Amino acid sequence: MSVAPAPPKAPPHGSAPFGLHHRRLPRWAVPAVVVAAVAVAVALRGTGLLSGTAQLVLVAALLSAVGVVTVSATVEGGRHARNRLATALVGTAFLLALLPLLSVLWEVVANGIEKMTPYFFTRSMLNVGPLDDAGGLYHAMVGTLEQVGLATLIAVPIGLLTAIYLAEYGGGPLARAVTFFVDVMTGIPSIVAGLFVLSAWILTLGMNFSGFAGALALTILMLPIVVRSAEEMLRLVPNALREASLALGVPRWRTILKVVLPTSFAGIITGVMLAVARVAGETAPLLLVVFGFDAINFNPFQGEQSALPLMIYQENAKGLEFSFERAWGTALALILLIMALNLGARIIAYFYAPKNR
Repeated sequence: MSVAPAPPKAPPHGSAPFGLHHRRLPRWAVPAVVVAAVAVAVALRGTGLLSGTAQLVLVAALLSAVGVVTVSATVEGGRHARNRLATALVGTAFLLALLPLLSVLWEVVANGIEKMTPYFFTRSMLNVGPLDDAGGLYHAMVGTLEQVGLATLIAVPIGLLTAIYLAEYGGGPLARAVTFFVDVMTGIPSIVAGLFVLSAWILTLGMNFSGFAGALALTILMLPIVVRSAEEMLRLVPNALREASLALGVPRWRTILKVVLPTSFAGIITGVMLAVARVAGETAPLLLVVFGFDAINFNPFQGEQSALPLMIYQENAKGLEFSFERAWGTALALILLIMALNLGARIIAYFYAPKNR
């Protein structure tokens, strides 16, 4: 009687499956290649072939990618080498995208950090001469907060209601027309919004130059961003949640209010903050309808008003040593303001977003 052959033994626990036993690079190999590439790039810079930090980083990244792929192909084989090549390309692309951002941030911090004092945040530019090492951004900070705040109060309700219509009710010719005009508004230059408010609000209706006029221009720029981001967040809500609510007899408007909006709340807040960050640094429309004012004006509906982007432009245009310092300090303050607003929005979205119980 023949005896059936015994089945092959399974590999020990934790070992690779049959046919997948390959040599792998040790953990220190990739860091060693990167260090060697950086050393070569530094040596090339010492010989004068490279100039500047950006070229040094770029050459080091390319040498690291080539070195890692070459070593991997020699030791691990072609499949692992291709995987490491893709990883190196993605990492290099990320580094190239991050480098300009870090460079700008470093430049602003290095030139504006000296102005981050209580005096600079509590004084205006009233009666400050072009050669005086004095003055601050308090008047511009007040103007930016009021103008961006008014624009947000106007744009968010209108944009959110438009997004609800497009995501929950739209589908006919009206929805297609609204979508088309929202796309067109997304690409208009910011100065066109200022020209529109100047012609329609100030020249036609006879209104005064004011912070509110600037807020109207910023509203035009905010609306398409709020509509698009909110619409995408609303469409990401699973239809099963809507259907479950409607199956229980809940009206559609209440389903949107109690189910759809809370579910997409975090994404909507993120979109709103993107719109705020987009308009907080706009200068062109404010030049046309706000002008700029060196004194503090708490009333955005009456009289000219300043803003942080306006102050950066005006101080830089003076072309003097102390005005350049004030411009850098104001730019850093604007970045910090936008970061604070985004952080606050993230905290609010975290605490009010629905949690899995």
